Amino acid sequence: MAGDYAIERTARGKFPPGDTEFSMKRTMGFTRDPLTLLLDAYERYGPVFTQRVFHQNIVFVLGPEANHHLLVSNASNYEWRTGHYGDLMPLLGDGMLAIDGSFHRLSRKAMLPMFHRERIAQATDLMEEEVDRALAQWHDGMQIDLYHWTRELALRIAMRALFGLDPDEAQRTHGINPADEFENALSFWSKDYVLQVLRGPRSPWNKMRAAAKRLDSVIYAEINRRRAAKDLGDDLLGLLLATAHDEDGRLALTDRNIRDEVMTLLFAGHDTTTSTVAFLFYELSRNPQLAEQPDFDLGTALDETLRIYPPAWIGPRRAIGDATIAGVDIPARVPVEYSSWVSHHLPDVWDDPFTFKPERFSAANRDRIPKGAYVPFGGGSRTCIGMRFGQAEIHVIASKILSKYRLEVDPGYALTVRQMPTIGPRDGMPVTVRTARPAAGLGGDGMHEPIAA
Repeated sequence: MAGDYAIERTARGKFPPGDTEFSMKRTMGFTRDPLTLLLDAYERYGPVFTQRVFHQNIVFVLGPEANHHLLVSNASNYEWRTGHYGDLMPLLGDGMLAIDGSFHRLSRKAMLPMFHRERIAQATDLMEEEVDRALAQWHDGMQIDLYHWTRELALRIAMRALFGLDPDEAQRTHGINPADEFENALSFWSKDYVLQVLRGPRSPWNKMRAAAKRLDSVIYAEINRRRAAKDLGDDLLGLLLATAHDEDGRLALTDRNIRDEVMTLLFAGHDTTTSTVAFLFYELSRNPQLAEQPDFDLGTALDETLRIYPPAWIGPRRAIGDATIAGVDIPARVPVEYSSWVSHHLPDVWDDPFTFKPERFSAANRDRIPKGAYVPFGGGSRTCIGMRFGQAEIHVIASKILSKYRLEVDPGYALTVRQMPTIGPRDGMPVTVRTARPAAGLGGDGMHEPIAA
């Protein structure tokens, strides 16, 4: 906090217009309902504005032009590591979300082969196996929390497909349930800010760190096992162990670096899938006629779900040098953040933005979406590396469910969205399982090309 305040005091130039005086009401509003707060500020100030959140002023940039500037045309002027994703580093460490420059390029290069279309196609059999196993317990009239059901399923898929880790073996050998430990760790960011700053034996911080250490024991044990067996494996962990060298052949990734990448991709590989599946079936439950239409297209329904509920809802950066976005000057060294969630709900960009309309992404309409308007996976050189894997996984889960069932959200359920670190249903997603005839339009692999940022 002291460092943030010092940077703000020494920043050259003025912050963009906005609400720059301290306000606890605004701070709590940003914690609990940032979408409403930022849409209101956009209406009053335009696409570039300042909001003081607790102790510091933050520059928010919204809309197609701002997104393209930050993600593509001037991406080199913005750092990730010193942005607010640093708040995730106690759990994720120096993974892909928190590194910049050559280290980021090296790490991404080492991992890219695992996310080629051919490798993802090979992983589809494993995805289907895990989904079939999880669905074997379903029956008509069964009540489940879809969000938590998918959370455990997606973590199992990520652990097995990306890192060759057997969750059942981890529980037998290490006495921990990895899905539970991830839940324990990530619950830290669902707490109010005043609780997150606490330290001590019973604080959320201490519980998060304890869960992270238990997960570390599983990851480091697998690293050591592979090295001892001289069999690095044909998966993402094997690629990191085998090819993580710089151009001069020196080892560039330590075991700690590899652990950080594993933790980051386990987080990204299950948290985003979980929320997208839950929100998809929430919308299909509210619009049951969609899946019954002969021309129902699961791919466009997923695209529209990611528009309304982009899991990585905010992209924190820090400006390296001065910048100008949409005609507004921004001083160097200040925090600058874009928000896909807010950009996807701008009424002057999207018609009826709060309504679920998969037809926006049909072949006839897709090209009409402005460049930079749709950014659920980020853009440019930092487009989500696991985008194709996540799309394929979500498509397998959703198509398997829709081939046999319809899910009815409980009548008394009122959706509230929590947004830290990714958006998801705050109170889970209680549904009743109903057997039904298969939905139409379930073909394909779900791996649509992203719309240009």
